Formats: sequence, C-alpha cells, structure tokens
Amino acid sequence: MSSQVVFWLVIVAACAIVELLTMGLTSIWFACGALVSALVALPCKLFWVQMLVFLAVSICLLVFTKPVALKYFNKGRLKTNAESLIGHRAIVVSEIDNIKAIGEVTVNGFDWSARTETEGVVIPEKAVVVIKRIEGVKLIVDLDDSLKGVIPLERSDALLDPEVIEEQED
Repeated sequence: MSSQVVFWLVIVAACAIVELLTMGLTSIWFACGALVSALVALPCKLFWVQMLVFLAVSICLLVFTKPVALKYFNKGRLKTNAESLIGHRAIVVSEIDNIKAIGEVTVNGFDWSARTETEGVVIPEKAVVVIKRIEGVKLIVDLDDSLKGVIPLERSDALLDPEVIEEQED
C-alpha cells in the first residue's frame, strides 16, 4: 500500500472521528471524498488528481445529500428549552415599549423581558402576544393576530414628538 493511500485513509479516519464528536453532518462527506481519493490513489500516483477527486466528491456530497440527510435526521427532533417557546402565546405583565427599553411577559409561569417586533409600537399590559423569536434573553413578540382589532396600539410618544424624550429624561 502506497503512502498516498495511507494518507487518504488517515483523512477518512480523522473526518469520521470529527463527525462522531460533532454530529454536524459535515465532515462525513469529506470522509467519503477521502475514501474515494484513496481508491483513486491505487492506480493514479498524481496527488493533484487525488486532491481534485477529493474536493469534487466531497463538495458534491455536501451540496446534494446533506439537505436530504438533515431532513431525515431531524424528523423527530423536539425543540428544547427556550427554542420551544417560539410560536407560543404570552401575557404582557409590564407594558412593552422598545424605545423606553421596557417590557415583560409571562409564559409557562416564567417572566421574560420582551420587546416588540415592530419599532414604535407599544403593547399594553394584559395583552396577549405571540413569541416570534428569541434574541439573547429577550423574547421578541408581536400582538396575537386574533386580537389586533380589539386592543388599541399606540405609537410611542418618542416617535410622535421628539420634545417628549427630553421631558422624560429630566
């Protein structure tokens, strides 16, 4: 067995170990590319040809098979922790105003800092909101669509009159 074949087999083993440790479905495709390059190294001693085969096979597998593999591997995946809150409803316990950097909601018995998805919109206390995403430790929320006509939303005073900002700071 030539040293080039051994080289590619070492790459196969290293990529397989990295894949086992990370489970990211990325390095497995490079392991496959290295395996094909090891087979090419048996008859062909030109390293640039082996490298070209390695890159071509790895990239093709990564681009064309990773999305399909992710679809099947993530099929039964359950959202955990904070990620599971996205899409749930929450109750505003303290008025949400991005400009004043205030707002708090309660969801599943826990209080979270909250901000609105739309700048300048103030969501009053006791409103029901939907959690759109999480940024750091703050929930980004929007008023529940079914309640948008029921609860009057006001534009923030700071957007309507710049002098109000100065008065509030004093």
